Amino acid sequence: MEMLTLEAFEEAAEKVKEVTLPTPLQYSDYFSRMTGNKVYLKPENMQLTGAYKVRGAYYRISKLTEEEKKRGLITASAGNHAQGVAYAARECGARAIVVMPTSTPLIKVERTKNYGAEVVLYGDVYDEACAHALELAEENGYTFIHPFNDEIVATGQGSIMMEIIKDLPTVDYVLVPVGGGGLATGVSTLARLFNPHIKVIGVEPSGAACLTASLKEDKVVTLPHASTIADGTAVLTPGDKLFPYLKENLDEVITINDDELITAFLDMVENHKMVVENSGLLSVAALKHLDIKKKKVVCILSGGNMDVITMASVVQNGLIMRDRIFTVSVLLPDKPGSLVRVASVIAEHQGNVIKLEHNQFYSSNRNEAVELQVTIEAFGTDHKNQILDALNTEGFKPKLVRASL
Repeated sequence: MEMLTLEAFEEAAEKVKEVTLPTPLQYSDYFSRMTGNKVYLKPENMQLTGAYKVRGAYYRISKLTEEEKKRGLITASAGNHAQGVAYAARECGARAIVVMPTSTPLIKVERTKNYGAEVVLYGDVYDEACAHALELAEENGYTFIHPFNDEIVATGQGSIMMEIIKDLPTVDYVLVPVGGGGLATGVSTLARLFNPHIKVIGVEPSGAACLTASLKEDKVVTLPHASTIADGTAVLTPGDKLFPYLKENLDEVITINDDELITAFLDMVENHKMVVENSGLLSVAALKHLDIKKKKVVCILSGGNMDVITMASVVQNGLIMRDRIFTVSVLLPDKPGSLVRVASVIAEHQGNVIKLEHNQFYSSNRNEAVELQVTIEAFGTDHKNQILDALNTEGFKPKLVRASL
């Protein structure tokens, strides 16, 4: 059966219902007010496996012969496709081996194992893991399931767009994260088939912008390295089978830096009470880059598999970037009451002290013998500046230092 046709997308949309949970669009009042558009979220982070990848994996495996399944399935993945293949293989009664980069968050490794797959950790990035998986497939006769560079997999991912169209037939823009290009291929191709007026914009991390580089050269290129907190889209080379579709059907590609993903995480947690992994936040972060108003925009939240250590780091850095956490150093005379005076000024201006370090051995000068480092919680930049001004007015001469919790 020819792939990436309307008939294939319709078949895939029905097939994946066997393993997916409904993820109806959620209207975002917060992002709508922020952008002047009507913004809707497609929460694939709420899938059983924590990401959309189970769609393409299950649809691809459903197309295999019994002989291909009996040989065992192998794939490479930074995490989400791994879980998708592991879950789909279990449902189909097939053995699954997954090669993952050594940098893969432990939560993704453990969940992949919990679905019954054998996990092999190899390489620093996805591309190295993929090369090793292909070697193992050749040596052992396994059936290789590519995470993105496969038209059948991309068709399965396109089932997301089928659901978006049913929920919001009048959608104007769809923002889709890009790693290797499977999701973007499926979504943009189906959108073009259904309604050429729908704009589909790919969004990739600036530290792994392999599609942007390839479009610039008008051919598939490989990046020398990837550096991004969006580990699920840290891909060096876009799919060569998919590149023609991406070139033809994507209206634009936007790149997002890591700082934008950090603040987008805070926005999502605080305003929608949802945990979305950094790769899944690419679409949300891209909203600020759109020069449009009064349009219906859908952001695909591609996954939510984030380990708690990464989550804690992202939250801390996000609070610091938004001036909701900051640290000041002040020098005090070594005499009773000095600390109380500083604390009183902060309290009078509604600052909340969350950490305090008191160094009595800073200097032998008793007029400036004590260094006090205070980490303060504030409402934002304006509030932070009010507290700093108040400390200056009282003669404490605060100096900003790098905040840490």
